[in-house]
Amino acid sequence: MHRRSFLGAGALAIGATAAPAFARGTQRHGFPEDFVWGSATSGHQTEGNNIASDQWLFETVEPRLAKTPSGDACNSFELWPKDLDLIRGANLSSYRFSIEWPRIEPVKGEFSIAMLDHYRRMLEGCRARGITPMVTLCHFTTPRWFAASGGFKQPDAPALFARYCTRVMEHMGDLVSNVVTINEANVCNLLAISLPDGFFQAVRATLNIAARQSGSDQFVLSNLVLAEDLDAVTTGLLAGHAAGREAIRAAAPHAKVGVTVAVNDDQAARGGKGKRDAIREQAYGQWLRAVADDDFIGVQNYHRKIWGAEGKREGPEGAPVNFSGEEVYAPSLANAVRYVHDVTGKPIYVTEHGVGTSDDAIRQALIPAALRDLRKAIADGVPVRGYYHWSLLDNYEWGGEPENRFGLVAVNRKTFERTPKPSYAILAAIAQSNGRDL
Repeated sequence: MHRRSFLGAGALAIGATAAPAFARGTQRHGFPEDFVWGSATSGHQTEGNNIASDQWLFETVEPRLAKTPSGDACNSFELWPKDLDLIRGANLSSYRFSIEWPRIEPVKGEFSIAMLDHYRRMLEGCRARGITPMVTLCHFTTPRWFAASGGFKQPDAPALFARYCTRVMEHMGDLVSNVVTINEANVCNLLAISLPDGFFQAVRATLNIAARQSGSDQFVLSNLVLAEDLDAVTTGLLAGHAAGREAIRAAAPHAKVGVTVAVNDDQAARGGKGKRDAIREQAYGQWLRAVADDDFIGVQNYHRKIWGAEGKREGPEGAPVNFSGEEVYAPSLANAVRYVHDVTGKPIYVTEHGVGTSDDAIRQALIPAALRDLRKAIADGVPVRGYYHWSLLDNYEWGGEPENRFGLVAVNRKTFERTPKPSYAILAAIAQSNGRDL
């Protein structure tokens, strides 16, 4: 799944705006004094051997759709202290990571105290290092038994998800302040727009095999969803988010709760406004309305999309591209948060932003260019509270494309040695100065 190569810093700077005098509450020439600097990962993509999850089975059945399975990933289940040290070493004040439902409830109704304790130790490790954690309770993965029962389209899915949220918060809610219920809750809607029918036929075949291996007639993921299941899954996700939010608040009243949404910078070419607006409604509309009772919304941006009357148009000829050939456009992040604020009025965290490329020079150019535009949006009154770069590590990416690297830190998949890249140092310097030197 291509969610997320640039030939030089100059092209990325096109469209970036010089920093103006800042709005009330900001440091002159910097970000707000309480701005949160962080990086993000997910459990399935870093921990390794998440064998009770739906994604593990989906990756490993034969014939295999994924190029490679997640396997050991980055071995972060064992090496999470090293990851937290990397967060601190980059002058970052927060770490966004997921608590894995499949590990907590590998069998329906049976909760693992050992796994709950594991994640509590991670939270304690954050606090000991002066790191504020942001936890995600469902980062795409659900337990295998949940997917084999219909995933989020089953009638009792919201109650099952809320029960899990309650159990987690009762065990470790005293250590969290910001909680995300569901990561990129709209991604199944977005992928229905962007991926071809042939891809979904391959998904269908793999889901059918996974269902048979699970002794079921269905196997429903939360991120890759067939057309006939899309409405039901979206309805279940919306209800699951609402139920999870109230469960979290009941168990941890101090916690702020939100959801993250994948948002492109959708632009209308001549004659394309109607098409762009229709795409926005299909991709984000329900979720931007669903956050009315949330404390914040997480915005995750990687791309600009240009829409004409007939559909998507290609970016400018010669524009920089990422690993999958999509344009890298630095202003897209600021444009996305402006749009989300215009629609919702909610406080925003950039919960993911980055670029998939094996050339770190592209990332080195993108980070400061995008953050200059983000700083301008904040100065104009958009309430962005923090920025989390995706990803801390070169973790496993969905679909297993080996060239798809998002990390600030390279990971040797045999020794699990972590090696910071130059982009790590760039973000560390920006965080240390609170963006005053951009």
